[in-house]
Amino acid sequence: MKNDLSNHRFNSLSRLHKALGMPAPMHPLVSLINNAEGTVPLERLPSPHILNFYKISYKTNFRGKFKYGQHYYDFDEGGLFFVSPNQITGGHAPLSDQSGYTLLFHPDLLLGYELARKIKEYGFFSYSVHEALHLSEKEKVTIISVFESIEEELKGRIDNFSQDVVISQIELLLNYANRFYNRQFITRKAVSSDLLRKVEDILSAYFQSAQAKRPGLPTVQFLSDQLNVSSSYLSDMLRSLTGQNTQQHIHNHLIEKAKEHLSTSNASISEIAYALGFEHPQSFSKLYNTPLNPDHLFS
Repeated sequence: MKNDLSNHRFNSLSRLHKALGMPAPMHPLVSLINNAEGTVPLERLPSPHILNFYKISYKTNFRGKFKYGQHYYDFDEGGLFFVSPNQITGGHAPLSDQSGYTLLFHPDLLLGYELARKIKEYGFFSYSVHEALHLSEKEKVTIISVFESIEEELKGRIDNFSQDVVISQIELLLNYANRFYNRQFITRKAVSSDLLRKVEDILSAYFQSAQAKRPGLPTVQFLSDQLNVSSSYLSDMLRSLTGQNTQQHIHNHLIEKAKEHLSTSNASISEIAYALGFEHPQSFSKLYNTPLNPDHLFS
């Protein structure tokens, strides 16, 4: 029987508030749920469910299993995480504590603002829950202060400037998240470096195995699946360590393997292209944006 989530889809903030037994939101397109005392019955939400709006949550002590996309993750400490519209989310086991703040806003809130375009550049909306942002004590104070400012604005009298102010505060929250994620990549460098080593090992094994003998090159999704991380998180982590994203790492391995083939065999360019997994030699040339020329690979 096909799983039908149509009854578990929340198209409006009003419907979500009603499901939680809360008063209607003060603004139809944005809502801040202050659950610092853990009094909002979030367990009332069907599991799983789909939200048609952005969700930014800070959970102070979020324990249990949580579903994001098609996977479940153990989540045993507090953190800040982000959900984009139309993602399947929900709990898999009872969550002992969901205290914190949750900001919800419909994409329509951003129409006519630069943030409507820019928000798509924040990769952490595609991160998995186990890649949440774990804040330092000082960072917690900063993030909570932004949530409180948004809450204060929404509780005040709505006027012609309200939407401008709220959107500015949302952008401030996202910019802080960008900064703090970059810090997290650095402070958890041992974990990140281990992930980088695994990337190199997987690519080396790929080109040495039969996988590379058939048409098809390793993709960003292939690597992220092998490492059990989201593709966005992987690229951002690699960029923070090396200045290059996942696709650039794949290309670098291709170049190194091409050099190896050219220096240790008499194979033709076409044969090397096929050995590396290219279906057509022309695609091999296109990767370097230059005609097939062995000398270029050594430059």
